[in-house]
Amino acid sequence: MPNFWRTFSKPIFALAPMEDVTDTSFREIIAGLSDPKILNVLFTEFTSVDGMNHPKGKPRVAERLFVSESEREILKRKNFKLVAQIWGNNPEIFHKVARDITDEYDFDGLDINMGCPVKNVVKNGCCSALISQPALAKEIILATKEATHLPVSVKTRTGLKAHDTEIWIGHVMETKPAAIILHGRTQKQQSDGLADWEEIAKGARVRDEIDPEIPFLGNGDVMSYAQGEELSLKYGLDGVMIGRGIFHNPWFFNNPAPAPSITDKLAQLMVHTQIFERNWSGKKNFNILKRFYKIYTNDFPGAAKLRAELMESKSFDEVYAIILGQKN
Repeated sequence: MPNFWRTFSKPIFALAPMEDVTDTSFREIIAGLSDPKILNVLFTEFTSVDGMNHPKGKPRVAERLFVSESEREILKRKNFKLVAQIWGNNPEIFHKVARDITDEYDFDGLDINMGCPVKNVVKNGCCSALISQPALAKEIILATKEATHLPVSVKTRTGLKAHDTEIWIGHVMETKPAAIILHGRTQKQQSDGLADWEEIAKGARVRDEIDPEIPFLGNGDVMSYAQGEELSLKYGLDGVMIGRGIFHNPWFFNNPAPAPSITDKLAQLMVHTQIFERNWSGKKNFNILKRFYKIYTNDFPGAAKLRAELMESKSFDEVYAIILGQKN
């Protein structure tokens, strides 16, 4: 399969994989609001290859790879690409699960998570822990590539306790991934401090020296399309990935991004709740939705009070009643 990463106009914009965030419901919302001339790629939640390889655990873990029909229709209509992100530390399991996902699902690409900084995950030798195990990391990437015809990208960080960008990206580049997405923080930083775009630029220069055709994206603290465009140009990147910036404005992937009215925000909150209920009622904890309500309840009179009411809600129907009461 051709590497779709190389088909986009630059700068490339991607929505980052985020735990308990980028499920099919949230992706449908973002895809629906986004300009196809701006947004290019969306990612699933992190999906454990060990979980996908476990007969009893697979059904629950596989929920992370679920794509609703309504999301699929929007992706197809706007020509957005959807990438499944997987994580673990066993090359043989990566090979098997990559083959299974390719056969059983309809994704445009696979991405290997070598950047998640969560301590328990790192303690088990997964995700950003692989930065300190370059031989194993390369084996994982090559095993995944061997198992699928889909383009295989890598999302990672600049180091563990300290930046080790050039040496680490040199190792990753040896495997010729479909694309590299580099977050400008070390594992130790977690989400603290500012992303170091000078380090991201170092990674891009390593790419330039080895194979300038491999797309290289930066990630960390991008809060607007204009900023992403500026960072791409300044640091010699092919594009950027947006994570927490999407929480500031779900209309992010437009140029210019609109300033939504109160009516727009409340309507989108209702739609998001309805989509979540349709996809996950009886399967996922209702309270997961509450992290999204903060996106829609800000910067208008009475927002704090409304947000407090929504945080106390215990059901979909309660949310609908609260919002309808607000409109009246």
